[in-house]
Amino acid sequence: MRKPKEVSQWRGTRDRERVQIERRAIWFGWRWIFGLTICVASAAYAQISPGPLAKAHQSLSGDSNCVKCHVVSAKTPTFRCLECHREIAAELAQNSGLHATYPRSGTPGAACVKCHSDHNGADFPMVHWDPTARGFDHSKTGFVLDGKHVSASCRSCHSVQHIPAQARMHLTGKDLNHTWLGLSTGCISCHEDKHQGRFGTTCTQCHSTQDWKGARIEKETFDHSKTRFPLTGAHRTTPCKSCHAPGADGQPRYTGIKFANCSDCHTDPHHGEFKQGCESCHSTSTWKKSSFAAKFDHSKTAFPLLGKHLDVPCSSCHMHGDFKAPIAHQNCSDCHKPDPHGGQFIKRADGGRCESCHTVAGWSPSIVSVTDHAKTKFPLVFPHAKVQCASCHKPEGKATRYKIKFERCVDCHEDEHHGQFAGVPWRNRCEQCHNGGTFKITNYTIVLHQKSSFPLTGGHVAVACVDCHKAPEGSKVALYHFNQLGCTTCHEDIHKDEFRERMAVHDKTGKPLGCEACHSTKEWSDVAKFDHAKTHFPLEGSHRAVGCADCHKPPNMELNLRHVRFANAPTACSECHENPHADQFGARGSDCASCHNSNKWRPSLFDHEKTGFSLKGGHEDVACSACHSLRRLVDGSEVLFYKPTPTACADCHGEKVPRANIQSKVKE
Repeated sequence: MRKPKEVSQWRGTRDRERVQIERRAIWFGWRWIFGLTICVASAAYAQISPGPLAKAHQSLSGDSNCVKCHVVSAKTPTFRCLECHREIAAELAQNSGLHATYPRSGTPGAACVKCHSDHNGADFPMVHWDPTARGFDHSKTGFVLDGKHVSASCRSCHSVQHIPAQARMHLTGKDLNHTWLGLSTGCISCHEDKHQGRFGTTCTQCHSTQDWKGARIEKETFDHSKTRFPLTGAHRTTPCKSCHAPGADGQPRYTGIKFANCSDCHTDPHHGEFKQGCESCHSTSTWKKSSFAAKFDHSKTAFPLLGKHLDVPCSSCHMHGDFKAPIAHQNCSDCHKPDPHGGQFIKRADGGRCESCHTVAGWSPSIVSVTDHAKTKFPLVFPHAKVQCASCHKPEGKATRYKIKFERCVDCHEDEHHGQFAGVPWRNRCEQCHNGGTFKITNYTIVLHQKSSFPLTGGHVAVACVDCHKAPEGSKVALYHFNQLGCTTCHEDIHKDEFRERMAVHDKTGKPLGCEACHSTKEWSDVAKFDHAKTHFPLEGSHRAVGCADCHKPPNMELNLRHVRFANAPTACSECHENPHADQFGARGSDCASCHNSNKWRPSLFDHEKTGFSLKGGHEDVACSACHSLRRLVDGSEVLFYKPTPTACADCHGEKVPRANIQSKVKE
């Protein structure tokens, strides 16, 4: 256990670690996105990965598993933590527990990595959790420890026997004796219900955490009919303290009170003159009124009066005051006519007996349970088990229908997709994509998507469903069927229809190529499909190694080609290349191709034979710079000038160079 000072130091260390983790998460997100574009082999993974995964995530090692935790995006890094950690997702969805108290702004998963950093090595502890009983503020979990709870040990509550079955579904792979998750805030999740469900599950209506025995009972909310002494007649208006008098401790007594006989509470005004019980002549309705009905003990007949029957006037059953005439009473329907349900339960195995669903204590509520409903053609499973009866069986008095359509989900539930799946093969069978547990989670997997008219390839595999299947502007219904499946259905045509003709070309299946005429789903920057040779400016020679942005220059000093008009790219040499000859060739200066080609700028292809000075003979192997050496400064740069260049022999060789005797050589 840490001391208060140690807790303070630990919290300070954790704050510094959080800042470092946030920086590392942002760095890792951008580096991971960049790495995907250059990673082509497993060896490259070691160059882009921030580090090995923690021991708990070792099964996710390898570059092919990155998208299981990260969403591929050039924007803010997004993480998929809650897709695996369903126990935390369940708490966040219910806005309960400790994690729900932390800020959750930003992209999905961004809040998780602020405290739980990965890629720090196999032995790096991703969870720093070593609280003390005094150092941890339990109120941040949504459950304040007060009263007797303050002195309770942590594990007396946080143990496997107190975790409900529904919560265990989200805690797969965890040791339930070493988790702080899954507990319910209800009292009966830890404490035994001494009342065995008779008073519901809200114990705080009568008890507090200060003292369990000192119950606080409100007359208005307490249901006395669930005790062994239901209040009837005048007992209903009797003050509680009249019966629950203070005991020896000065506190009201709620147990150990005699009530078997009226004399246990009431003084016998007849002083024992009548040996039979008071109830032989009196009822709880009024003490003063005594009649034959009050004297008669109906419990000694074949039909004891119980529940609501006690309040029924005798004349309602014994017509005309004839108490000797036999009365049919085997079935409720002998008296209660007509059948309020209109014969809807006649075909049941019990013939529609009322006591199968009701008691004499009251017609409503019904005693039909989830177990009873399981015997029908529509067993109630989660979450239907929590649905109120009136939600399906609309209360309309005698017109209430209990036999309703239920073959399809849309018989009760509104079609959230507004008929998009009404046709073949779905036919609005919701269970093909959803289960009975929750509508929000679909079991329509990527494998099934690959069989659709739009198989997911490349980067589409890592795209969240809601990024494509979302409601269009002005509507609240998400689209799952699209009129066309072209790239521009989801993506903006950043080229503003510049490549309309190229995009309209059909592939082998007859589908327009669209953006895939140049790009691929693997990576947007992959334009290997674009053939520059089919344009009016084929790339030849050194031009093939030039970056696109060097010719197709982005406007406004942008760093991408998003707003480039590709058709406006220059085609003349002088539009891209600086003139190194300082306009000394006049009109011929823009005709670079007359001396050079796109393979290399040097050596020049200039044909010296078309000039007035032939290079035949000994001049053929002379370097250009041996004759053309005139240099001048032009705008601060030194430029080689080709004119004027001497053409006389003496200009280069001098006057003393002997001349060849051509005539003597001819004679020889």
